[in-house]
Amino acid sequence: MTENQPTAAVLLIGDEILSGRTKDKNLGFLADYLTALGIDLKEARIVADVEAEIVTAVNALRSRYTYVFTTGGIGPTHDDITADAMARAFGVPIGHDPRAVEILMTYFKANGREPNEARLRMARIPEGATLIANPVSAAPGFQIGNVFVMAGVPKIMNAMMDDVAPRLSRGVPMQTRSIEFLGGEGDAARPLGEIQKRFPAVVIGSYPFQTPEGFGTNLVLRSRDAAALDEAHDAVAAMAQQLTGEGKARGWR
Repeated sequence: MTENQPTAAVLLIGDEILSGRTKDKNLGFLADYLTALGIDLKEARIVADVEAEIVTAVNALRSRYTYVFTTGGIGPTHDDITADAMARAFGVPIGHDPRAVEILMTYFKANGREPNEARLRMARIPEGATLIANPVSAAPGFQIGNVFVMAGVPKIMNAMMDDVAPRLSRGVPMQTRSIEFLGGEGDAARPLGEIQKRFPAVVIGSYPFQTPEGFGTNLVLRSRDAAALDEAHDAVAAMAQQLTGEGKARGWR
């Protein structure tokens, strides 16, 4: 890892994800978003709506990575306990934040909604946290320490990231090159391993796929060193060409 390269973890919170009722879309979005900012996503976890488990997970992750991004559990229902878990993890009180109350009351009035007790649960913010704007449905997320607590609904979480992004330290973005090798992983494994040894600054992965004509392999190269990436790409292309010439593949591109 490049010195001072920021790292991140994602914590997905909710029984509905673990049960399969909700199909998560947030992890993929965050992975793409953070990669574009030069932040290395190193770990992702899913935890149930159990306060102790959320506390344990967030404390482990926030001590290990530059940033932690959580999604889910900040709504108005009884099982939305993420805010309370964050307060417990950081050892601070939690209560109705006047800033959040004002945002929600303005939204409720404009949309003809009753500001009942359940809805005002969304204004409960740990002491010392800063708010994350929610341009979709008003109810804010929040940042406490290096942890960003956001909604589980993808449309809302995606919009919140636009408020989060300016707060993040950025690293050198990872560059990617790829080759579609129309042969099996087993054919490319040994020469690909030799190329990897020659270019330690380049991460080389192989990902199989199937076509009506047979197996193929996507060879993906990633690096922050553009020169090394170009050299490694040329070496992998030469390998693919050689294996094709030897009849061990149907071609490459």
